[in-house]
Parts: sequence; structure tokens; C-alpha cells
Amino acid sequence: MASASTTAALFPGTFDPLTFGHQDLIRRARALFDRVVVGVAVHPEKEHLFEAAERAALAREATADLSGVEVCVIEGLLVRACRELECGVIVRGVRGGADFDYEVAMARTNRTLDGDLDTILLAPSPELAHVSSTLVRQIASMGGDVTPFVAPRVVRALRERFAR
Repeated sequence: MASASTTAALFPGTFDPLTFGHQDLIRRARALFDRVVVGVAVHPEKEHLFEAAERAALAREATADLSGVEVCVIEGLLVRACRELECGVIVRGVRGGADFDYEVAMARTNRTLDGDLDTILLAPSPELAHVSSTLVRQIASMGGDVTPFVAPRVVRALRERFAR
């Protein structure tokens, strides 16, 4: 990956929806890198609550106050997205042991596919470590209050989605 910048990092995920935990990791990654690209992934084997464009719009709104942060939709291999976006590092969050085992395997795979690509694993802040998109979707689907976990625009989007 000759043209990738080590001052630019890709933070990929489905972000269905983006949570305060994700936002915490984005801010912390931005403190480490000049440019952070939030890559809203289209995962062909997952059924998403929000379409990729909706997830990207919610992420853009939630990160609008951060200079050096971009949001885009990514499809296909992560290493290809890194090349296209000129990112030399992948940033991933790990909440616990299961996440760690999975992410280490993925980091090794990506490194095999592109020997110049590194992955940095960040642990979420303790007060956000339990927050996941799955948890937020479950609470919202049952009419619960998700304001402690997601930005106001995401709260509104979830209410609209589950009011149907």
C-alpha cells in the first residue's frame, strides 16, 4: 500500500446506529491521526435497521463538530477501502475478550492481504464500554429511552423507525 498515509486512519463499522461509544472512539482516534475516515460498511450478510446512506448521514451529523473527520460508505474488502481512501491504519474498538479475539484475527488477515496496513485496537471509555448498536436497537424496539447511548438525531431516527 505505497500511497497510504499513516496520518490517516479508517474507522470502519456498520454503525447501525452510531452510538456514544463510537463517537468516543472517533474523537480519540482523531487525537492520534490527522485524518479519520468513518467508513459506514455495507455488510452483505447482515440485515440493517437503517440503509447505508441513512447511517452515514447520522454519523456525519454526530461528528460535524470534529475537524479532520470524514464519513463515507464503504463496500467490499476493507484493505481496498484503505487504499482508495489513502488510510494506512484501521482503528477498531474492543469492548471485551470476544471482541479482542475477533479483531486480532481480522487484523492479522488484513495484514496478510496488505503488509503495509496496521490495525490499532482501542478500548472504549469505561462508562461506554457496555454500549453497543445491538443493545440500542433492542431498547428502542421495545419503546425504551436510548438518550443515554446515542445522539439526539439518532434518538429521533430510532423513534421514527420503530413508530412504524
